[in-house]
Amino acid sequence: MSLIDTHCHLDSAKLAPREEEVLANARAAGVSHLITIGCAKDVSSARSALSVARRHPDWISATVGVHPHDASHFNAEVSATIDEVGREEEIVAIGEMGLDYYYDTAPREEQREAFRRQIAIARRLKKPIIVHTRDAAEETLTILREENARDVGGIIHCFSEDASFAKRALDLGFVSSFSGIVTFKSARAIQDAAKQQPRDAILVETDAPYLAPVPFRGKTNEPAFVAHTAKFIAELRGETLEELADMTTRNARRIFRLERSPA
Repeated sequence: MSLIDTHCHLDSAKLAPREEEVLANARAAGVSHLITIGCAKDVSSARSALSVARRHPDWISATVGVHPHDASHFNAEVSATIDEVGREEEIVAIGEMGLDYYYDTAPREEQREAFRRQIAIARRLKKPIIVHTRDAAEETLTILREENARDVGGIIHCFSEDASFAKRALDLGFVSSFSGIVTFKSARAIQDAAKQQPRDAILVETDAPYLAPVPFRGKTNEPAFVAHTAKFIAELRGETLEELADMTTRNARRIFRLERSPA
């Protein structure tokens, strides 16, 4: 069995000090590839995830982008750095980027502007987009449509909407990636979306160190736990874990253009 954790933060303060242990746990759980997400709060942090990928080139890839929480820091210098770093071979997508109207850490207009400008970078580099959206479903889809994000497509990460949103996102070229949230008892709409998602448009992720799935809810999440999320989704869909793992791994390798063989 082979799984790909399509979204984790290996450079986070909760995981970086335990890097070797975390990676060993992932290997033992059947994880063959990891996508570590670079959140460029400033120029100096833009290469953080890239450095992790370069230490483990056989099975870790990275992304770079500005999270909506940090949209106020998006300026010409940061934009140029994302454009520069985004050209590296290890960088397989641009993001995460998007809108978060739940926390509203950054002014909404600044979030929208950072989102649009990063879509432009992704289109210029011809790399897929990692989208973060919370309490901003309609505006997220509008911006993806207006900015022609379909040209590169990408992923709605940590899916937290409903089946209707998933379908409309797919119509724009964006597949859905399900995190540990899908295992929560209250996540009925997300579970329904996972059940209905087409076989060639579904991914699994951890968003580690956040959002650990049941039975680890409330603990520090790590890539190994993606196996629990995958097992839960497989049962929802009436599939075996092996079937779901094969399907989501093939999808991830296609979307991120992972040409290297699994570790």
